[in-house]
Amino acid sequence: MAAYDFDAPRLYLDVPMRAGVQHSLDRAQANYLLGVLRRAQGDRVLVFNGRDGEWVAEIRPTGRKAGDLVLREQARPQTAAGDLHYLFAPLKAARLDYVAQKAVEMGASLIQPVITRRTQGDRIKQERLAANAIEAAEQCGILTIPEIRDAVPLPAALAALAPGRLLVFCDEDAPIADPVAALRHAAAEQGGNGGPPLAVVIGPEGGFTPEERALVLDRPNTVRLSLGPRILRADTAAVAVMALVQAVLGDGRGG
Repeated sequence: MAAYDFDAPRLYLDVPMRAGVQHSLDRAQANYLLGVLRRAQGDRVLVFNGRDGEWVAEIRPTGRKAGDLVLREQARPQTAAGDLHYLFAPLKAARLDYVAQKAVEMGASLIQPVITRRTQGDRIKQERLAANAIEAAEQCGILTIPEIRDAVPLPAALAALAPGRLLVFCDEDAPIADPVAALRHAAAEQGGNGGPPLAVVIGPEGGFTPEERALVLDRPNTVRLSLGPRILRADTAAVAVMALVQAVLGDGRGG
């Protein structure tokens, strides 16, 4: 990342990308680039669509508050997305925004809200989740946008997981033990080369009910983790476990 262009603003554009393509900025994009950032004719913008890699574009103003982007060359080829599903009980709006953004930053390839007995969050708005995911990807240099699914009850979300996907269950009632060793042991039991496909499940404030906990633990290929002696807020636990999983089994592994 040392050679990454941190000075150029970055936008997600859901359009095909190739040299010479011209894209008319919508009102929000034009206001951001021309009004807020004060960018001008010929300034660079990095753009991506989640399919065609990252491209360098130039600004071409067409008015005081309007303009186009003209794609010039590919800056980075598209890379394969990771395979980490993030299952979480919805939270209230501001904290839900935070969780969605951090899940994208930490490499989630799929975001799945799950409804539990103690879920307290408001009704899930797909558009808001998608907007937070896009904003996080724009700011973090990520080339793919995770799939965002509709909220479903916990049993349905568990049933939809492929049997071979390792489910990491953060359980506040789990005995305190080394989470790194537990993850490595669970992955080794699967065998094969490379890291296994992964999923993480985070419960609501107040935790899972005993029945829900039993349901998760009854699923084969599930590893139960403690995140230490402190009771973490659900949004804090999400960041902690995603970082842990990526460092031990995911794209944060060295060598």
